[in-house]
Amino acid sequence: MSKEKTTAILGAGLVGSLLSGYLKKHGYDVTIYERRSDMRKDRISAGRSINLALSDRGWRGLEGVGLADAVRKVAIPMKGRMIHNLDGSLTYQPYGKEGQAIYSVSRGGLNCVMMDEAEKLGAKIVFNQKCKGVDLNTNTITLEDENSKVSTVQADLIFGSDGAFSAVRNEMMSSERFNYSQQYLEHGYKELSIPPTDDGGFHLEKNALHIWPRGGYMLIALPNPDGSFTCTLFFPFKGSPSFEELDSPQKVVAFFKEVFPDALDLMPNLEKEYFENPTSSLVIVRCYPWTINNKVMLIGDAAHAIVPFYGQGMNAGFEDCVDLEKLLIKHNNDWDAIMPEYQQMRKPAGDAIADLAVKNFYEMRDLVGQPEFLLRKKIEGMIYDNHPDKWVPLYSMVTFSDTPYHKALAEGKRQEKIMDKIMALPEIESKWDSQEVQDSILKMLS
Repeated sequence: MSKEKTTAILGAGLVGSLLSGYLKKHGYDVTIYERRSDMRKDRISAGRSINLALSDRGWRGLEGVGLADAVRKVAIPMKGRMIHNLDGSLTYQPYGKEGQAIYSVSRGGLNCVMMDEAEKLGAKIVFNQKCKGVDLNTNTITLEDENSKVSTVQADLIFGSDGAFSAVRNEMMSSERFNYSQQYLEHGYKELSIPPTDDGGFHLEKNALHIWPRGGYMLIALPNPDGSFTCTLFFPFKGSPSFEELDSPQKVVAFFKEVFPDALDLMPNLEKEYFENPTSSLVIVRCYPWTINNKVMLIGDAAHAIVPFYGQGMNAGFEDCVDLEKLLIKHNNDWDAIMPEYQQMRKPAGDAIADLAVKNFYEMRDLVGQPEFLLRKKIEGMIYDNHPDKWVPLYSMVTFSDTPYHKALAEGKRQEKIMDKIMALPEIESKWDSQEVQDSILKMLS
């Protein structure tokens, strides 16, 4: 296929903006159609406002279009979890080895930077264009602007990067043998905040992701460059306690005083934010195929929306772009070869990171403060330090490597079985760092 043929991207979010950069890099004519207005002018939020955690896969995506240095200026390294226990004590858990960190970035701020870069590279972005339909046979997109004016656009290649509730995917669902499922968690989330100190500093440790795990629900906080923290309450919609139950300012304050007392002391705007900020749901989307006629492709959340508990949603979408570029080079712009291999490569990874994200939710809310969990992590860290060629913890495989997600998940399950046997050894608490334990693990690994 000639590079000069027209390319339309639905959605100017993070993945759509990055994808446009990769396509322009290889000489394609790219136009992005975005449902919302230009947030750079209107200063609106980029949809969901949970701060994002950039890790190695995401950095590789940014580096591929020369964006990493610009983003590093507004990203804050988080070298580990800071666990806030109910009694006020703190427990720090490093994420990886010395020098390894995940990075807190603002979704909206990052999106603005990436749209700027997309335009610098030559992509055109048309705002206030709601997709009303896609004719998959003629590759024609029907759009409606803010004045209800309807127009059509025809493109040789169409990319649906329009999120978990993708209009492009909705059209693909009407095609024969298209598989689709969505799963909502019983929990939702609400954004809250901790403002900076009077002199612009941080009330909490700056270089950590803060977690208040309370078994069944949790509060987290990620740092921002201005000294504030973006907090997110992950909480059941119904039951006790739940969003439904906390229906008055008095109940909210009383609950936080009982369950998150050290956070409450730092949240002067809690009551206002709790009732003004929306309560949003958490959805997992699985579908297949991701391509139609080798001319229409889903990418990012449109193909594999996940819950945010591994911090990999954006990173997985950026890795889609990295892998797509590899195939573009491998097949010399032959999309009849690129699209089938793309979905075969990325579908297992998308399913695996969806499973891993749910698993990490239970770990974060229920386990991170438990003595047995902490001991397991110490043993894993010991064997990783002494035998990095034989054991890499699951979190490190997902966060600090390019190991395909499905291969990391399979290896993680194998490691979990080994650790279950190790934790069952008599007096493991006193001999966890002994040569006997190391030898036992190495024997089971071999």
